[in-house]
Amino acid sequence: MDNPGTDLSRREAIKLGAAATLAASCGIGESLAAQPLASTEAAAGQAFFTAEEFALVDELSELIVPADEHSPGARAAKVAVYIDARLAEAWDEKDKTGWREGLRLIEQLSHDTHGKPFMQSSADERVAILTRIAQNEGKPQKPEEIFFVELKSRVVQAYYTSEIGIKQEMEYRGNSYLTEFVGFDVS
Repeated sequence: MDNPGTDLSRREAIKLGAAATLAASCGIGESLAAQPLASTEAAAGQAFFTAEEFALVDELSELIVPADEHSPGARAAKVAVYIDARLAEAWDEKDKTGWREGLRLIEQLSHDTHGKPFMQSSADERVAILTRIAQNEGKPQKPEEIFFVELKSRVVQAYYTSEIGIKQEMEYRGNSYLTEFVGFDVS
């Protein structure tokens, strides 16, 4: 039974699935993937975040997964771009308002603690804010602590599913033939 305007009916879901399959088989999605990196970077922060919010998410992501001798970090992996795109396509407005509110809380905490916006704070001041909202990560109580758990989860998921996270950080080399099983003896 169709409920126009309220829920996606089974018939509409099948139509959408068929359209997506047809689009994929015709290569419609390939034109988006083939866009030059510069145009993707130019649109960064334009899908959901404002330019200021995008810069804040990018900086927070880099603080969570910083560049080091083993990996170039979250910024190079374009974690903020990924989060921005996923939020832009989120169906639930609660996800979107939760992120805007969480970023606002970080800015407010920075103003209250250091008297300036997060992005104008020194590196040590930024780390202090991040440390403060991460202190109860296991049992978050305050809204900014709850947001940190969401932020870190999204950053880690985006990073470790990126090419940099998989190939450089985890050193995944793809499928390869093993001459012997190199598993663990759990007996």
